[in-house]
Amino acid sequence: MTNVPSKVSIIVPVYNVENYLAKCLDSLLNQNYQNIEILVVNDGSKDRSGEVINNYARKYPEKIKPFTKENGGLSDARNYGIDRATGDYIGFVDSDDYVTENMFEEMLFLAEKHQAKIAICNIQKVDQNGQITQKLTQLPNMPEKIELENNFSVFSDLSYFACNKLFKKELFNQKRFKKGAHFEDIQLIPQLLLECDVVVQTQNFHYQYLERTDSITKTHTEKGIDILKAVQDVEYVFKESIYSHKIKELKNFQIFEGVYSFLAYLAFVKNEETFYSMADKLSVFIKEREIKIQDILNYSRFGKNYLLSLPVKKKIFYLLFFAGQKKLIRKLI
Repeated sequence: MTNVPSKVSIIVPVYNVENYLAKCLDSLLNQNYQNIEILVVNDGSKDRSGEVINNYARKYPEKIKPFTKENGGLSDARNYGIDRATGDYIGFVDSDDYVTENMFEEMLFLAEKHQAKIAICNIQKVDQNGQITQKLTQLPNMPEKIELENNFSVFSDLSYFACNKLFKKELFNQKRFKKGAHFEDIQLIPQLLLECDVVVQTQNFHYQYLERTDSITKTHTEKGIDILKAVQDVEYVFKESIYSHKIKELKNFQIFEGVYSFLAYLAFVKNEETFYSMADKLSVFIKEREIKIQDILNYSRFGKNYLLSLPVKKKIFYLLFFAGQKKLIRKLI
C-alpha cells in the first residue's frame, strides 16, 4: 500500500488587491509540491479582485477554490478558509505577497521529517520591482529541528507572523483567529506554539513580503491597545500549558511583544490624547506584571541586548519613555 502524500491547504484572504493578486496566485500555482488546494477568500472586495479570482478558478479548477463573503476583516477571512480546508497542513499567504516555488515543498518535508506541527521559513521584504529591501531572519543560530523544552527562548524570540509558517491542521481544532482584533497573529500563533514540543525551520527566505507604495499609510490609533490584549490572551493559555514553568521566557515575551512592540506602534500615534491614554495603559501593563525597568533594559533577543541593537532614534524614544519623559517624547514625534 502506497502512502498518500500530505495535502496542503493554502488560505489567501483577499480585499481590494486587483493589481497584486495574479502574482500571488501564480507563485502558489507554480509550487514544486503539487498536492495543494488554494482557498481564495474574497472578503467583500470592492475592486476587480473578484473577477481575477473567478478567472483563475475557471482556469485552474483542480487547484483554486474560490469563496466570496461579506467583509469581516483578515481574521474572519482566514477562519472562513480554515473551516473549509481539507488539507493535513495549513499555510497562509497574504494576497499582495508571493512565495518561492519550493516554499511548501521544503516546509512540508521538514515538518514530516521531524514530526513537527509548525514549520518556519525566513521572510524578505521586497519593493514593487522585486528588489529586496530587508531580510528578516526568524531564528538565527538555531538548528533545523528545535526541541522547545530545551530551547524555549524561541517563545519570546520568534516573530509571530502567520504567513511564513506551515501548521498541522489539528492545531486549529479548538483555535481560531480572534475576529475583529488587530494584531491577530500575536494573539493566536503563540497559543499554537504552546501546543508543540518540536518546531522546524529553514534558513531560506521563501516568503516575499511586498512593501506597497500605493497602500494608504496606516493610521496608528487606539487599536494598538489590541497588542496588550493579545499578550493577555496568550498569558491565560500559557498558564495552562506544558510550559507554564518557563517563567523567564513568559516575561521576555511580555517585554518583547507587550513593551517593545507596543512602543514601536505608539511612536506613530499622532493624536496627543490617544498617545497619553495608550502610554498610561502600557504603564499599568508593566506594573501589573511586576516588570522592572532593569528587566526591559537587559532584555536580550537571539542572545544580544535588544535595546543596544536598535537605531539611535528608537533607542532615545524607548529610553525617554522608560525615564517617564512622555511630554519630551511628544516633541520628538
